[in-house]
Amino acid sequence: MSGALEGIKVVDLSRVLGGPYCTQMLADHGAEVIKVEPPQGDETRGWGPPFKDELSAYFSGANRNKRSIAIDLRQPEGRNLVLRLLEDADVLVHNFKPGALEKWGLGYEEVLSIKFPKLVFCHVTGFGADGPLGGFPGYDAVVQAMTGLMSINGNPANGPTRMGTPIVDIGTGMIACNAILASLLERGRSGLGQAIEVPLYDSAISMMHPQAANSLMSGQIPKATGNGHPNIVPYDMFETSTGKLYLAVGNNRQFAILCDVLGIPEVPRDVRFVDNAARLTHRAEITHLLSECLRCHDAFELEPVLLNAGVPAGVVRDVNEALAHPHTRHRDMVVSKEGYRGTGVPARLSRTPGTVRSAPPRFGQHSIELLREAKLTEDEIGELVSKDIVRAEQ
Repeated sequence: MSGALEGIKVVDLSRVLGGPYCTQMLADHGAEVIKVEPPQGDETRGWGPPFKDELSAYFSGANRNKRSIAIDLRQPEGRNLVLRLLEDADVLVHNFKPGALEKWGLGYEEVLSIKFPKLVFCHVTGFGADGPLGGFPGYDAVVQAMTGLMSINGNPANGPTRMGTPIVDIGTGMIACNAILASLLERGRSGLGQAIEVPLYDSAISMMHPQAANSLMSGQIPKATGNGHPNIVPYDMFETSTGKLYLAVGNNRQFAILCDVLGIPEVPRDVRFVDNAARLTHRAEITHLLSECLRCHDAFELEPVLLNAGVPAGVVRDVNEALAHPHTRHRDMVVSKEGYRGTGVPARLSRTPGTVRSAPPRFGQHSIELLREAKLTEDEIGELVSKDIVRAEQ
C-alpha cells in the first residue's frame, strides 16, 4: 500500500527539530523528502549520547524516511543545485533566519514563486519576520519562557519549569505540517502554491490552553497548579500503596463512580463536592479526602477497574515502562527498521497507512544518488564533490 502523500516531493532545508519533525510526518505518509544539510551536517547529529552507528537518538527521532544530501548553500553552485532539486518539487521547508534565502537569491516572492508557481513554501521561524521580536532566532526553551508556558508548568513551590519535552518545537512542526497539507489541498483548486510562515512564538501562544482562554475571559493571571488542572477537580496525581495514579475526572457521573469504587459513595452528595464548580472551590478538601482514601489501594489493580467503569485513570509510568507496555506494542507504537528503533506513526489511515520505510540517513548518504536523479553528469558530480560544494558519504 502506498502512503497518502505518495507523489509529493519535499525539499527540506530545515535543521534541529521543528522543521524536521514536520517533514518526518510528511515522509511517514509517503512523501519523498530530500534532507538538504549544510557541510557540517544538521547539528542534532551531534546531540548525544546516546549514539548508534554514528547517529544520535535526537537526530534519529525526527529524520527517518528521508534521503540526505549535503550542499554548501554559501556557494552559487550549491544554490543552483537547490533550484535543480526544486524543479519537480511540491514543497520547500526551511528554518533559516528571515532574509537568509533572499540574501542568497532564493527568496520566495522575488525568485521561487516566479520560477515555481505551484511550490508550497513553508518557513519555520522563531518569532516571525516582523514585529518587536521579528527576525530573532527562536529556541524551544526560550520561547517557553517568553510565552508563559513555563509559568504554568511545574509545582507552584518550585516556580516556572521547562516542560520536559520540547513541546514548542514539536507543536510547531505539527502546525506546519497541517498548514502544508491545507495549502496542497487549496493548490488543487487554484493551481498555485503559496508561502507559509509558522513561528515558534505564535505556536506556543496558540497551544496555551486553557490558561490563555481563562486569562482572556477573567483577566486573572494563571498560576502553576502542579499536576492539577486549573479548571477541573479531581484532575490530579495521587499516591497509592504501590505507586502514583493519575485521575482525570471530567464530569459528575465519573466522580460518583469513582467514589463508589473507592467505597465512599456519600461524598458526591456533600454540598462541597456536588459539581465541578463546588469541587474547584473546595479543591484542597476533596484532594485531601481522596489522597487519604487512595493510600490504601493498589494503583495497578485500580487502573483497570476504573477504566472499565468509565473513569479516566492511569498508573504514572516512566518512559521505558510506557514503551514496553502491551498496549504500546499492540498499537505498533514502537517500530524497528534497519537497526533503527523509534516511535510509530500515530495517525491510522485505513487504505493508505503511514509507514516507516527507511532508517534515518547517514550524513550525505544519498548525495550522489540524488545528483544523478537531478540529471547531472558524472563529470559535474565529480567537480561538485571535489570543490566541497557537495559532501558525499565516503
